[in-house]
Amino acid sequence: MAEKEKEQMLGLTVKKEDDFSEWYNQVVLKAQLADFGPIKGFMVIRPNAFQLWEKIQNIFNEVIQEKKVKNAYFPLLIPKSFFEKEASHVEGFAPELAWIENKEEGEEKVAIRPTSETIMYDSYAKWIRSWRDLPLRINQWCNVLRWEVKQTKLFLRTREFLWQEGHCVYETEKECLDEALMFLNEYKNLMENYLAIPVITGEKTEKERFPGAKQTFTLEALMPDGKALQMGTSHNLGQNFSKTFKISFLGKDKKEHLAWQNSWGFSTRLLGAIIMVHGDNKGIVVPPKIAREKIVIVPILFEASKEKVLMKAKELNEKLKKFNSFIDEREEYSAGFKFNEWELKGIPLRLELGPKDLEKNQCILVKRNSGEKKAIKLNDVEKEIEKALNEIHKEMFLKAEKFLKENIVKANSWNEFIKAIEGKKMVECIHCLSPECEEEIKNTTTASSRCIPFNSKEKGKCIKCGKEGKKVLFAKAY
Repeated sequence: MAEKEKEQMLGLTVKKEDDFSEWYNQVVLKAQLADFGPIKGFMVIRPNAFQLWEKIQNIFNEVIQEKKVKNAYFPLLIPKSFFEKEASHVEGFAPELAWIENKEEGEEKVAIRPTSETIMYDSYAKWIRSWRDLPLRINQWCNVLRWEVKQTKLFLRTREFLWQEGHCVYETEKECLDEALMFLNEYKNLMENYLAIPVITGEKTEKERFPGAKQTFTLEALMPDGKALQMGTSHNLGQNFSKTFKISFLGKDKKEHLAWQNSWGFSTRLLGAIIMVHGDNKGIVVPPKIAREKIVIVPILFEASKEKVLMKAKELNEKLKKFNSFIDEREEYSAGFKFNEWELKGIPLRLELGPKDLEKNQCILVKRNSGEKKAIKLNDVEKEIEKALNEIHKEMFLKAEKFLKENIVKANSWNEFIKAIEGKKMVECIHCLSPECEEEIKNTTTASSRCIPFNSKEKGKCIKCGKEGKKVLFAKAY
C-alpha cells in the first residue's frame, strides 16, 4: 500500500473529549466527507457527505410536495437596486455581500445571492394578480454565498453553502403564520425522526431576528462542546417585502391587498451537526435512516475456506440489496483494517462472516453506534437487521436527548449565568428582550440568545438589567 494511502486510512489521532475542534476536522477529512477548496472559505463536499445531503433532499422533497410546494430555480446574481429596496434586509446582509462589477455599459452592480428573497419577490410581483393566484408556494435548492470573515469550519461556517429556501405568499396573516410554524414542525420531524438530533423550538428575539422579518422561528441543537447550532429557521415576513416589491392582489372583495409572506430554510450545516452530535473516537456515526449503504459485509478470508465464505457472502448480499449492502472482499487488507475503515465512515451495521460462522449457519452483526456484537442465524438476517436499524436510531436519539437535557441549566442571577456559560452549558434564564441588554451580554460572555421557547409562560426580572422579562435560552453558538 502506498504511504499516502496508508496515511489517509489512519484512524483519528485525537479524542473527541480532548480536542473537539481537531477531532471534528479529522473526522471530516479522514472519513472523506469534505475537503478545503483552493479559495479561502470554500469547501469541496465529497461523495460520502453529498449522498447524505441527497437523502435529506429526497426526504424533504416528499414533505414539501405533500404540502403543495413546487421546486423552482432563480438567478444567482441580484441587482444592487433590489437590495436597496428593503432597508433592514440590506443592512443585515451588507457585510456578507460579494459584489460583481457589471462591465456592460449602463448596467448596475450585482451581488451573488446571500439569500433569495429579493430576486424571487421581483418575479412574484409579476405573477400574482388575484386571490386566485394564492397561496403561492415555491422552494428552491441552491447554493448561496456569504462572505464570512470568521475562520472556516467545514459544513458549519463556509462562505458558500448549499440549502433549501421556501418562499410562500398568502391572502391572510393567519394562513401565513400557520404555515410558517407548520414548516418548522416538519423540520423538527426531519431532525429528530431521521437525523436523530433533538432540537428546541422557539422564537428568536428582536436582535436575532432575520433581517426584514416580522417573526423568526428557530430549531436549536446543542453540540458536545457546549455550543448551540441553529439547525433551521422559519420566518413570518409579514407584509414588509410585499410593500417593498409591490406584491399585491385583487381580493374577493374586489379591492387591492398586500400579500402576506413567509420563508423557511435549512442548509448543509445539518451534516456538521450529524458529525458532532453522533460521531465518536472511531469516526462518524451515520443515522441509519439517511445512510445510503446501511450494511457492509466483511468476509473473514482464509485460503482453505475463501471460496465457500465468499459464495455465502454474495448470497447474503443479494438477500440484503434493499439495504444497499455491499461486500468488502479486498484481499490486500486485513479484516481489522476493514472494520476500522467502515467504522470511520459510519456504516450503521457490519456483518462478519467467517468459516466458523458457516459451520453454525450464522453471521456476526455489529452495531456501529455502540459496538454491540450479536450472532444471528442466516435465516433470520433480514428480520434482525430491520430490528437493529430501528434500535440504532432510537439509541442515537436517546443518547443525544439525554445530553441535551443534562446540559440545559437554569440561572437565577448574573453570576450563575456566567458560571453556566463558562461551564459550556445552554442557559435558561429570564431576560428583558432588549437588544441593548442582549448585546451587552454577548460582549461580556460571547453568548447569544438562541430562542424564546414555545409555550413558555415564565416571567420575572432580567438576570442582567433587572427589568421585567421572560424565559430565554442563551448559549455560545456556531
